Amino acid sequence: MTIRPAAREDAHTAARLLYDALHDVAHQLTGEESEQAVVEVLEQYFADEKGRLGHHQAIVKEVEGEVAGVVVAYGGDEINVLDQPILERLRALKNDPTLQLDKESDEDEYYIDTLSVSPQFGGRGIGSALISAAEDKAKELKYNKIAMAVITDNERAYSLYLYLGYKVDKEIMINGHVYYHMVKQL
Repeated sequence: MTIRPAAREDAHTAARLLYDALHDVAHQLTGEESEQAVVEVLEQYFADEKGRLGHHQAIVKEVEGEVAGVVVAYGGDEINVLDQPILERLRALKNDPTLQLDKESDEDEYYIDTLSVSPQFGGRGIGSALISAAEDKAKELKYNKIAMAVITDNERAYSLYLYLGYKVDKEIMINGHVYYHMVKQL
């Protein structure tokens, strides 16, 4: 099992994983209605050189040469720049130059945007390993804390994050749903 920075070539597999983790938020971020169209746009986002869901913000874990999981993370202080490609697409698509995205991260934290493990590789510690890799990257970039958001009814993920040392510091709204914003000091 190998953990490595994501590459553009991972876009097809990563897009499916991102969709599985993001669900309705993926529809919001792409402006698309059908699952197929959303996955296609997520693949474009991942392959792009810029953007919060791009491969430059991602780490993957391979099992036997296959991408088994992905974590997308970035500095909260970078979000305005990272959101620009998504905002430009959505503003044009919706013909709304004032459209904004929900604020998920704080400026002083490294933020885990998305974590997803393929169901066929579940239960092997891949999610925990990817979180650990994101924590290492945060330390390398000199962040003192790392954070993530988990929807309040995802008890399995919530329990894992508590076990890994994350604590709820507030509730935030993302696409009309309440999420726990969870933080870990590094």
